[in-house]
Amino acid sequence: MPRFLRWVPFVAAVVGPITSNLPAQQLEPPIPPPAARYQVEVTKNVMVSMRDGVRLAADLYRPEGAGNKLPVILIRTPYNKDSIDYVTGPAKFFAGQGYVVVTQDVRGKYHSEGEFAVQMADAQDGYDTIGWAATQPWSTGKIGTYGCSYMGEVQFLASKLRHPNHITMIAQSASGATGSAGGFYTNWGTYEGGTLTLSALFGWFGGAGSKVKGPRMDVSKIDFPTLLMSLPVVELAKKAGYAPSDFEDFVTHPPADPYWDQMHYLRDDDRFNTPALHVNSWLDVTPDQTLYDVNLMRKNGVTARARDNQFVIMSPTTHCRSEYVGSPTKVGDREFGDARLPYFKIYLDWFDYWLKGVQNGVTQRPKVQYYLMGTNRWRSAPSWPIPGMREVPYYLASTRGAVSRDGDGSLRKDLPPTSKSTFVYDPANPAPSRGGTVCCTGNPKDEPGVFDQSDLEARPDLLIYSTPPLTSGLTIAGTVRAVLYVSSDKKDTDFTAKLLDVDPNGRSWNIASGVLRARYREGMTKPVWLEKDHVYRIKVSLKATAYSFLPGHRVRLWVSSSDFPLHDRNLNTGGDNITETTWVKATNSVHQGGKFASFLSLPVVADH
Repeated sequence: MPRFLRWVPFVAAVVGPITSNLPAQQLEPPIPPPAARYQVEVTKNVMVSMRDGVRLAADLYRPEGAGNKLPVILIRTPYNKDSIDYVTGPAKFFAGQGYVVVTQDVRGKYHSEGEFAVQMADAQDGYDTIGWAATQPWSTGKIGTYGCSYMGEVQFLASKLRHPNHITMIAQSASGATGSAGGFYTNWGTYEGGTLTLSALFGWFGGAGSKVKGPRMDVSKIDFPTLLMSLPVVELAKKAGYAPSDFEDFVTHPPADPYWDQMHYLRDDDRFNTPALHVNSWLDVTPDQTLYDVNLMRKNGVTARARDNQFVIMSPTTHCRSEYVGSPTKVGDREFGDARLPYFKIYLDWFDYWLKGVQNGVTQRPKVQYYLMGTNRWRSAPSWPIPGMREVPYYLASTRGAVSRDGDGSLRKDLPPTSKSTFVYDPANPAPSRGGTVCCTGNPKDEPGVFDQSDLEARPDLLIYSTPPLTSGLTIAGTVRAVLYVSSDKKDTDFTAKLLDVDPNGRSWNIASGVLRARYREGMTKPVWLEKDHVYRIKVSLKATAYSFLPGHRVRLWVSSSDFPLHDRNLNTGGDNITETTWVKATNSVHQGGKFASFLSLPVVADH
């Protein structure tokens, strides 16, 4: 039976690429969306047949009195279309503005038929659902898609198939859909720098990733720290008592394994014909990939309409939180001014222009709008990288070694004398993750964002390099990289890097971070082991950010070999980190100065 709804301000369950197993955190949009124009009728569980005969359940949100044929907005989710506010809220909102909204449980979830396998069928099922919606008697044939995280990733997967009725999309925090494109091999957020995003994978598969229909597992009693430290990694889900899922398949297939091809993640040879508004945040899992995907869709658009209409908004917050920041905007323990935007007015204008032909000027917006943390204001640019950006090297230097806060590591503009800093990485005592881009783990203690890290700086497996206090501000906007000359006494190990802002009170605030598994230093398709004590040049991407270091502050770089459990531990054996149960310590060195001059590359821009 139809249900009748009058739109009210909705709240959002924070979801993820990977969605959280935490109880939904209820947040109201801080800038109220436009008021509803229509009452909304909801028809539940319309079964839509896919090409193989499997039927997927869809709810139809239809505005009363808006007309017999209307454009359609499609939202596809694995998180239960009936109850997740991140689906039902936008559905009521857009329907109240004169759209038919179709929400759909993906294959194998809740009311839909078939077996759930993470994004295995989402490209084709999305294409087929767009085709179905375009031919319904209540449809004009113009289909837009919407959603965050998994709900955004499925839009990318459908867009590369170029259904003629897929007119536009709004994808938020969705660049986990990046596969081999750009050499990332992100594969749904499974990998970063060749390491597993361990805590996120483990948490997500325990709840949303189950192949069993019905309520999610209650993970509140799981001892996350103990389980995640246990080996082998491949047995974590079994030890936790998880229902059947794709966890074992995901963790046992390396980044470039052909296994990932069946998900249709983005490749550099994909073609697109979908104008898109991309939305993400600097403390999300994949900000670099979002910006890469914007350029990929622009470069590989098959029409000028697609090439010329890729827009992006980058906020300062965390996964799927852009629309719900308040004033002041708090990200972890740091406040970054007022980053609010009228997102839902922007989204409505976007769909009104592309699906209804309303000339509202939305395509005159800046192609790139980003929030500059530190000076805390929105800025815009015609493209990314930002015109005029300069990659400025800050060389790593030390005399007696850069180990911990007791070392004398420094960052300097001039080339330093030859030296090296050495530390021992012990997988039994990995450097702990705190804040940053952690997402969706199910563990309440894994809070993403920016936090003071200074109490960790006594660790003996941490190299610390700092500038003197800045006499003038330093503004960066782009991808931060650490170019390191490294050596190890083991066949394989990891190198992590973290950019921090040290304030005049001595607090070290994490800004950006990254990791590289040494075996992948020549690319994810070509694992190559290390020779003992041979020096190698590696690049560690700390991802993209936009940040102003204020006068009196210091720029700091950490280098280590672990960031756990955000990333799985390298056991240093050169073997299989997923199935092995033993490890060895690694003695790792970063070389400084001379022909092995390691440096931090900062994307410096003018702050005006």
